[in-house]
Amino acid sequence: MPETTRVIEPATAENAALRVAVIVGSARGGRVGPSVAEWFTRHVGGRTDIELDVVDVADLDLPVAMPGWDGLPAPAPTIQVTLANVSPRLAAAEAFVVVTPEYNHSFPAALKNLIDWHYVQWQAKPIGFVSYGGLGGGLRAVEQLRQVFAELHAMTVRDSVSLHGPWSGLGEDGVPLDTAVCEGAAKSMVDQLVWWGRALRAARAIQPYGK
Repeated sequence: MPETTRVIEPATAENAALRVAVIVGSARGGRVGPSVAEWFTRHVGGRTDIELDVVDVADLDLPVAMPGWDGLPAPAPTIQVTLANVSPRLAAAEAFVVVTPEYNHSFPAALKNLIDWHYVQWQAKPIGFVSYGGLGGGLRAVEQLRQVFAELHAMTVRDSVSLHGPWSGLGEDGVPLDTAVCEGAAKSMVDQLVWWGRALRAARAIQPYGK
């Protein structure tokens, strides 16, 4: 049989690695969110089609009180420093993965606060989810987040990763007990994220969103 030749796709702007911000959405004491995020980033970090940047809401000093629509009063200098550190990272991201627990059938207030402090940074970009906790595995939090991000003109991918409590899919250390199932789910979610991320990147290059 003739020897087959492997064709290596040349690097182009269209297939360049997608910049993905992984957002750790819980700031509660004793949280396992960082461990879940570490497992996820370690599992997908070897992919050549994504570049990861971890943003932890616990590291951000963003108050609930925000400036009015008229921009007055302006955020305090300390808040401006926080925004200067996080806002450009969200703007540079071409896709997002939100790591969230479920609190009272919803998602954490600290995560909603980060979302609400921004707007254009989310627009026309895909978002995937890694959720954890309880029998529901955080799925109710994810369903509500889909509605929030739809209002912000973001596109959430269908597949997600759901870790169901320490008795089912999530160990106390934040590492999945059934790694084969969870790693398969992570691959499916990231595959969809990359497809949509590249498609939306190409669309934004042709015409900026909303203009």
